[in-house]
Amino acid sequence: MPIETEKKQEKVILVAVSQSDGDDTEDSVRELGELVNTAGAEVAGVVIQNRERIHPGTYVGTGKIEEIAELIDITHSDGIVCDDELSPAQMKNLEGILHCKVMDRTMVILDIFAGRASTSEGKLQVELAQLRYRLNHLTGMGREMSRLGGGIGTRGPGEKKLEIDRRLIRDRISILKSELKDVVRHREINRKQREKNHVPVAAIVGYTNAGKSTLLNVLTGADVLEEDMVFATLDPTTRVLKLDNKQEILLTDTVGFIRKLPHHLIDAFRSTLEEAKYADFIIHVVDSSNPEADKQMHIVYETLRNLGVEGKKILTLFNKSDLRREHLMDSDEFFVNPLHDFMADETLEISAAKGEGLDEVKEKLASFLRDDKIYVERVIPFGMAGLIQNIRKTGELKEESYEADGIHIKAYVTMETYGKLP
Repeated sequence: MPIETEKKQEKVILVAVSQSDGDDTEDSVRELGELVNTAGAEVAGVVIQNRERIHPGTYVGTGKIEEIAELIDITHSDGIVCDDELSPAQMKNLEGILHCKVMDRTMVILDIFAGRASTSEGKLQVELAQLRYRLNHLTGMGREMSRLGGGIGTRGPGEKKLEIDRRLIRDRISILKSELKDVVRHREINRKQREKNHVPVAAIVGYTNAGKSTLLNVLTGADVLEEDMVFATLDPTTRVLKLDNKQEILLTDTVGFIRKLPHHLIDAFRSTLEEAKYADFIIHVVDSSNPEADKQMHIVYETLRNLGVEGKKILTLFNKSDLRREHLMDSDEFFVNPLHDFMADETLEISAAKGEGLDEVKEKLASFLRDDKIYVERVIPFGMAGLIQNIRKTGELKEESYEADGIHIKAYVTMETYGKLP
C-alpha cells in the first residue's frame, strides 16, 4: 500500500520599508500577503521598518534584521519575502545573515505567473521575464541558485536553468525573443484582419481580482477561470459580444494590474498588454467593494500611460456593487466618498457575478460605437443595394423599408460608407 506524504506548506515573514508617513506600505504588504498565499505559502509574521530610505546593503537596518531572525526562529519560518525588488547584494547579504530563503515581491509574482501560464505565448513570456530577472541577480543568489528544493519562487522554466551561466541565459533570452516576435507577428496579422473586417475591439483592463474574467464570462459565455484571488487568469482571452442593435464587438480580457508590477513583466508582456493600446475602447473594471479602489484605479491608469495607451474612450464599471452595498449597511463610516472616475467617459455600477447592470453595459458600448458614426436618412437605389449589407457590417441599420423609389433607410454609418451614399 503506497504511503501518502503531505506536502509541507512553507511559512514566510513579510518584510517592508515605510519611507514616509501616510504612504501605502501597509496596503502594499497586505497585498503581498495575498500574493504569497496565492503562491501556496503561509504568512507567519510581518515586519515593517520606518526608514528615510531603503538600506542599500541589507534592505532594512541591523536592528530589524535581528528582530526578523528572532521571528523566523519563533515561527519556524522557511524564509522572508521583501515587498520591494532586492538588489543582488541585498539578497546575498540577507541570505548570509539570516541563513534562510530570501525572496522579493518580483520573485513571488513571477512564481505565480509561471504556475498560471497555459498558452505557449504565456509560457514564453514568463520564462523570458524569469531569465531576465535571474540574469540581473546571478551574483546575488549564491546558495539559492543551486538549491533544488520546492516551494514558492522556484516554479518556471526548470531548476536546471538555475545552474546556467550568463552566456547561456543570454542565448536562451535571444531564442525566446525570436519566438515571441513570431507570436507578435501573428497577433498583428489577426489585428489587421479585425480592422479589415471593421470589427470594433474593447479591451477589459483593471486591477487584479476586480472581476474582469467574470464580466467576460457573463457577457459572452466564455469559459475563463474566475477565482477570488490575484492573477486568477494570465493569458488573454478574446470573445465576441453581440449587442442588442445586432452589432458585434470583440472583448479582450487582459492580465490584471498590481502595485509595483515588475518591469521584467511589463517588458515581457508588452505585446499582450498592447491589446489595450490597439483597442477601440477601454472597459475599466473596478472592485467598488475594495476600500483601496481609488488607489487601484490610479495604478491602472499609470500602467496604461506607461504602455502608451492614451486617447481611448473609457467605460468604467464599478463592479461588485452588491458587496459594496453590504459594506455600507454594516458600517456608516465605510466609503464616505461616492464612486467617481474623472478619467472615464462613462461610468456604471454593476455586479457581474449577480448579473446586475449588464444590459446598461451593452447600451453604453452601443452608444460608443454610434459616437464614431454619422446618422443618415437616405433612399438607396435598388442598383446600390449592396450598400445595405455594408451598413449592417460596419455601422448600425436602424430602419429599412422597400418602396417604389428605392430602399428607405435610417442608419449610423462610418465616414467611409457615408462617402459612398447617394
